[in-house]
Amino acid sequence: MNKRTDLGDEFGFREGLYYLSEAQAQAILELRLNRLTALEQDKLIEDYQGILDEIADLQDILDSEERLVSVLREELGEIRDTYGDERRTEIFSSQEDLSVEDLIIEEDLVVTISHQGYAKTQPLDSYQAQRRGGRGRAATAVKDEDFVEHLLIANSHDTVLCFSNLGKVYWLKVYQIPQASRGAKGRPLVNMLPLDAEERITTILPIRDYDADHYIFMATANGTVKKTPLEQFSRPRTSGLIALELEEGNTLIGATLTDGASDVLLTASSGKSVRFKESDVRAMGRTARGVRGIRLGTGQHVISLIIPGEDGFVLTASENGFGKRTAISEFPVKGRGTQGVIAMQVSDRNGAVVGAVQVFSGEELMLISNMGTLVRTGVDEVSVQGRNTQGVRLINLRGEEKLVGVERIEEQDSTDGEAEGEEGA
Repeated sequence: MNKRTDLGDEFGFREGLYYLSEAQAQAILELRLNRLTALEQDKLIEDYQGILDEIADLQDILDSEERLVSVLREELGEIRDTYGDERRTEIFSSQEDLSVEDLIIEEDLVVTISHQGYAKTQPLDSYQAQRRGGRGRAATAVKDEDFVEHLLIANSHDTVLCFSNLGKVYWLKVYQIPQASRGAKGRPLVNMLPLDAEERITTILPIRDYDADHYIFMATANGTVKKTPLEQFSRPRTSGLIALELEEGNTLIGATLTDGASDVLLTASSGKSVRFKESDVRAMGRTARGVRGIRLGTGQHVISLIIPGEDGFVLTASENGFGKRTAISEFPVKGRGTQGVIAMQVSDRNGAVVGAVQVFSGEELMLISNMGTLVRTGVDEVSVQGRNTQGVRLINLRGEEKLVGVERIEEQDSTDGEAEGEEGA
């Protein structure tokens, strides 16, 4: 190729590349489209002919079954040779499918059930600790002649065994009970459990695991007790099961887990308590009636079932808002079926005993009235006194308001405010 002498050394062929001058580049840009197309005419005709040949070949494959099968066999063989290694993944049916419970966060909740059967849950941290005697906050809105009858602290994944006045037991997950504000009434239990017309829940008990070596120990208002292996309650039924046989007018007042070798402490509305060994009561089936635990006088009934531990206290509370702590060691172990010893003096000032719970130093309590007022207070705020005393004021009550229950909170809140808080409605 002759080299143009009018171009500089930086233009033309150099090192296998052709470098255009400004004039050459401008001339190319000014070429008309038809001249550019003409430069590629032979290539376009070649590509077009190739497409026509491919269409004809594909049409021939579709028209010939023999050739179609041959092509499929050839292509499948190529796929086998290219990807035919050993399977590296295992296909099987999963045994760990997610359930609704897996999606529920675990948290401690306050479960409340009213006398007329309205249930709800609230976060435990929604209540602030108060000094004893505070006004408290409304735990739930109540209708006329209704009041909060049950209060329980449970984990959202716990199962609540719900014992009814007819001696039946039902299963309910805590997360199935709707959360609501303090002023909300809650949801009727009849919408969550298949209760009969005259049936209502009298006792609730949280359960996490059904251990073979544990029992559910139950006590009724007329002083009867019964011990049933926990594993007999491990198979929930939507229609419920008979937990124990009850005579007319009797109700279940308490149920708790035991290990078969504990002591049992029953407290009556008369202020008397009896402590006996759990081994004095043999294990029975679900439908058995049980045996006598405490001897009661006319008009008296059992209000508390406790499995006492070491170095603890029994906190007793009366309907007029008075209470005290008494060392568990002051309650001697006697045989079951006796009248027991004095746990708290019953008087016009105190009224009948309505609650007795086991507490330890550093814990907190929830006190609840028939008007739905809830007071959270530290156990250490309550005076320690002997059995044969009347106690100190735990909660200020107004008018016809009465204390109806007391519940222990195991995890103490760090806040210990002295403010009286928000008054109950």
